[in-house]
Amino acid sequence: QVQLVESGGGLVQAGGSLRLSCAASGRTFSSYAVGWFRQAPGKEREFVAASIWSGGTPYYADSVKGRFTISRDNAKNTVYLQMNSLKPEDTAVYYCAAGSFVTSWYTSDQYAYWGQGTKVTVSS
Repeated sequence: QVQLVESGGGLVQAGGSLRLSCAASGRTFSSYAVGWFRQAPGKEREFVAASIWSGGTPYYADSVKGRFTISRDNAKNTVYLQMNSLKPEDTAVYYCAAGSFVTSWYTSDQYAYWGQGTKVTVSS
C-alpha cells in the first residue's frame, strides 16, 4: 500500500520556522516528482514547491521563494520542506504529493499520490 505521511506542522509566530516531513512507504519514489501544496481556509489549493524525489533543481512559488527549501533523506525515503521567515499568510494545510507523469509542477491533478496534510498556523 502506497502512503505519503506528512508531519511537522504546528503553531508558530511570524518570523519563525518549521520543517515539514513527507515520508513515503509502499514503493520507491526516487524518480517521481514530489510536490508541496497548501490550502488555506476558503481558498483553493495552491502550489508551493516541487522537485524530483531523489534530487534535482527545485521549483518554488514566488510567494515562498527564498524562504522555503526542499531537501531529502533518500535513505529514509523522506522529503522535507524547510519553512523560514514564516508569515501569517502561510497559514494553511500543507500537503505533499508524488507522481510519475508530472509535466507541470504546478498542476495538482498530475500528482497521483497525496498525503493527509499537516496544518501550519502562523500567528502575527
